[in-house]
Amino acid sequence: MSDLAKEKAARLLKKRGSVSSLGSHEVRAKEPVGRTKDSISTVSYIDEHGHHDDNPRPTVQMENTYQLGPAKRFPVLTVKEILKDVLANYLQEEKYEAELCRQMTKTISEVVKARVKDMMIPRYKIIVLISIGQLTGQNMRMGSRCLWDAASDTFSSHTFKNSSLFAIANVYGVYFE
Repeated sequence: MSDLAKEKAARLLKKRGSVSSLGSHEVRAKEPVGRTKDSISTVSYIDEHGHHDDNPRPTVQMENTYQLGPAKRFPVLTVKEILKDVLANYLQEEKYEAELCRQMTKTISEVVKARVKDMMIPRYKIIVLISIGQLTGQNMRMGSRCLWDAASDTFSSHTFKNSSLFAIANVYGVYFE
């Protein structure tokens, strides 16, 4: 990542009071053959070193609760409001730059995940997916498929668009028995 993009991302994140993930979580993207630099940036923590522990976590023996469904449903509308708020705050005045948007996907996903976890929804695992791309008049279709229980698992999504970029945010709430 260039020094100019790092500085701009750091200033933007510091201005908004967000936790920056620029230092130790920097990822070098591999350029696929035949694609331009202005394509959609996608970053996954699987690609980063340090997120895979060689030592497995100690197992915790838990008692059975015999609870087969959630006591409190996943609040889809509240999560959608969180997505609208975070995307508008972080991307309203931004222009598309591949390196900056790559860092913004990480930061936005961390902020959304933290705000959803602060709601303390018991027994739900939270999955946050953020995609940011350049708006150049193209068409795009995105889809996702999940294996889940339709009675207790759900999702919330929101799309955002400004003059130079678009963002798609999905939060999946998967009930964990």
